[in-house]
Amino acid sequence: MAELLGDLRAETASLEALLQPLNDEDWERPTPAEGWAIRDQVSHLAWFDDAAVRAATDPDAYRASVLSDSRSVDDLALEARGMPPGELHDWFRTSRARSLEVFATLGARDRLPWFGPEMSAASFVTARLMETWAHGQDVADALGVTRAPTARLRHVAMLGYRARPYGFAVRGLPVPGEPVRVELAMPDGTTWTAGPDDADAVVRGTALDFCLVVTQRIHLSDTGLETAGAPARAWMEIAQAFAGAPGKGRPPKSG
Repeated sequence: MAELLGDLRAETASLEALLQPLNDEDWERPTPAEGWAIRDQVSHLAWFDDAAVRAATDPDAYRASVLSDSRSVDDLALEARGMPPGELHDWFRTSRARSLEVFATLGARDRLPWFGPEMSAASFVTARLMETWAHGQDVADALGVTRAPTARLRHVAMLGYRARPYGFAVRGLPVPGEPVRVELAMPDGTTWTAGPDDADAVVRGTALDFCLVVTQRIHLSDTGLETAGAPARAWMEIAQAFAGAPGKGRPPKSG
């Protein structure tokens, strides 16, 4: 948990480095997510940080609120659009600081409810890191900034790998029984792997490309990922590391 929290703080700082120089007009810049500006990416993170705190501190109240709330993520973004950029930024900073405080009190194996399956606290924190990285990517793209990939991608990659069954289940599809191995080149030149060594179905490429695909920030055809075997290809075409309804994904750049 200490390592995860340290990396979540570092990922938060990476996003903050993009947000701090922005003027009010910059917050309205469109991002690759259809209909979402930079402000919507940040309000989304703030809202779900607040939800994460409720899930960790009062699970029963959290479950009740989820059952009674029919709003979509687009609805939530729309509701926050009247907030001045400075106030919105303060909301994100406050909600993130509070969530980090709460996460620090949890044991790695504590169970927490969420919008998808219940998760361990370690997976829960990893999910917040993944969300921060993914929405930070949208902000970077809106600003025309290229972020250097870091070793923190290993957390996103692991979450994406473990979420393989979820990507099928959330679409009402059967999960292929064949195992899939993942072999990724990390930014420091090492290789990150998951899955059995003898699996016939394999995904190979860079950690950055894999993480962009499982967070649906890029179309598979716009990456250098290689898939061997039908189960690997089928997974990569619908991969979803985040909870909730099936994501829309991004169209291919060529299309």
